[in-house]
Amino acid sequence: MRTAGRVILAALLIGGAGVAAVKMSSFEFSGRSAKKPSVAAIPVVTGLARSEDFAISHDGIGTVQASNTITIRARVDGTLEKVLFKEGQDVKAGDVLAIIDPRPFKAALDQALAAKAKDEAQLANARLDLKRFTDLRDFASRQSVDTQSMVVTQTQAAVKSDAAAIENATVQLSYTTITSPITGRTGVRMIDAGNMIHASEGAALLVVTQMEPIFVTFTLPEDVLDEISAAMARGPVRVEAYKRDGKSLLSAGTLSVVDNQIDTATGTIKLKATFANTDRRLWPGAFVNVKVVTEIKHNATVVPAQAVQRGPEGLFVYVVKPDQTVEMRPIATGNTAANSTFVKTGLAAGERIVLDGQYKLQPGTKIQSLVPIEKTARAG
Repeated sequence: MRTAGRVILAALLIGGAGVAAVKMSSFEFSGRSAKKPSVAAIPVVTGLARSEDFAISHDGIGTVQASNTITIRARVDGTLEKVLFKEGQDVKAGDVLAIIDPRPFKAALDQALAAKAKDEAQLANARLDLKRFTDLRDFASRQSVDTQSMVVTQTQAAVKSDAAAIENATVQLSYTTITSPITGRTGVRMIDAGNMIHASEGAALLVVTQMEPIFVTFTLPEDVLDEISAAMARGPVRVEAYKRDGKSLLSAGTLSVVDNQIDTATGTIKLKATFANTDRRLWPGAFVNVKVVTEIKHNATVVPAQAVQRGPEGLFVYVVKPDQTVEMRPIATGNTAANSTFVKTGLAAGERIVLDGQYKLQPGTKIQSLVPIEKTARAG
């Protein structure tokens, strides 16, 4: 009996422990399920939409062209006696660049002068004889008078021919002194002093390039022609030339020419801008990025370009609400320049927006706002 009682007591104890364990497990499970899961805020970089003047512009690729490029060639045959310029030298119009041996041409001029002097003396004598024959009409025949009159006429023609020969010899002599026709910069010397030059061969001595002002020619899509024409009607249109990186400004000028026809093959229009280039930062033949500013929007709403996202229904930005959650705000944009985008509608200046980390977000997501890296760098 004692043994049976002990077995029954042990069974009761084990059953009670099991019931207690089940109750304890149920209690713990119900306690955990009563707690709400906590959602961590997503860290993102935010910033403010700015209000500033924004330039409406159009970008293209252009080529720098000198306003004048002159190839200097000899116009007479002879020995190149002197070279009076240095390569890469700035010269003015009329500066002497080189001299060809002038002696043969000086001799030709002297010969022409002597021939004219001789013919002028003969003309004077012929006129005197004509006067004598005319005064002695009663003693001189009509034929003698006519013959002497013809001699005077022939001698006058000879004097005129001598004058033309003198003018030609003077011009030929002047060609022996080679001068710069424009103000510009000399290039590489192509012929050295002492060489024989033949005008018929057309050999070049050097090239002189006018650097100030200077031109940049470029093309833009035909769709912007009306906008550019309207901008030119309002006044001078600003054109900026940048290095190939698109960030380093080289010079600013004005739009001077819009071509009179559209290229049907490419659908583009050719334009030309003029730059003062007093600092010589634009060099003929260089490729540059061109920006044509057609309008300045004052107090425009501007955001960093990376803040603008594209969705199924168009462009939008994530706007940060006061409770640190975000909403998806549709916007309409204009131009993008220097990593900034002009917002036409949908956003006001001063509103906080998400700049980076948008791929983790959806409407209503709670965020943790971080300071942009560039601001941290400036603060340091």
